[in-house]
Amino acid sequence: MPRLTRRSLLGGGALLAATASLPRRARAADPLISMVRSHAPACGEALCLPTRPSGALGGLDLAHALADLPDGARYLALANQVLDGNIPAFLRVLSPVTLEAPAGHDGPHLATIFVTPDYLAVGNRQDFLRVPLDLPQAARIARALDMALPTPRMVDAIYAAAQTVLAPAPLPPTHQMRSMPYVLHHQALVEQARAGRSVLPLMAGHKKDLVLTNRLRSQPDRVAIYGWHRGDGDPIQPLSLVHGKGYADYSHGVRLVSRLALVDGVPIDLFDALADPRIAPLLTREGRLPGAQDLLQVA
Repeated sequence: MPRLTRRSLLGGGALLAATASLPRRARAADPLISMVRSHAPACGEALCLPTRPSGALGGLDLAHALADLPDGARYLALANQVLDGNIPAFLRVLSPVTLEAPAGHDGPHLATIFVTPDYLAVGNRQDFLRVPLDLPQAARIARALDMALPTPRMVDAIYAAAQTVLAPAPLPPTHQMRSMPYVLHHQALVEQARAGRSVLPLMAGHKKDLVLTNRLRSQPDRVAIYGWHRGDGDPIQPLSLVHGKGYADYSHGVRLVSRLALVDGVPIDLFDALADPRIAPLLTREGRLPGAQDLLQVA
């Protein structure tokens, strides 16, 4: 693990240099992921992705281009857009979120994680679209960038820390929930509610999260979702594994969490922290989450 100070971690470039150097597990060959990794050593931004290609489509044009694809093909195409660097600039900067130890915890007091300020989106700053992805493609992106998905406890902390907080905007539950028109409609509602407020440094409340949980071990064919908090901080969606791993609808969002965390100011690999019985309670309500990286080995 790189030796980093708290000061250098918060500097952005050093955070990514450290994240890029974390050990990588064996994964299936993926030419686009290989391209992303070949770019990573020169990356000075928080999400180590290629520069957005010139001529890349904006969110609205992408929505129209992909609208008629089957769900799985659409999720794959959107994930490829993300890995190709076609994301709004604000998503490239990670935001720190601090979690305090639960009452009665005998161990470290504070954990700081670094998360994307909003859910994954494609396009540019003026024309972007937050895109739901199925678990295989969300996990593929996380693996490519040496990132993770949050736990429900992290989702609660992100919501509590957000400077821009939106109320959930549920749409009627129909067979169209997974369609691109529904995604576009919900995007319009979210942007209307945002009313010009900045996404940065952190925005929350407008989507449910894909999350990591030990329950995925006994249900590996499922996706775990949680969140969509009301103003009182309670989530509309308790932790649920009702949907298959290939399911995603307009209400789902993918927020990435850096592999590099701080525990009482000391850098640590997030997966190691989740496996440590003295540290994990800061990050999950499940006691500990050993082998969390294995939960992202989804195809």
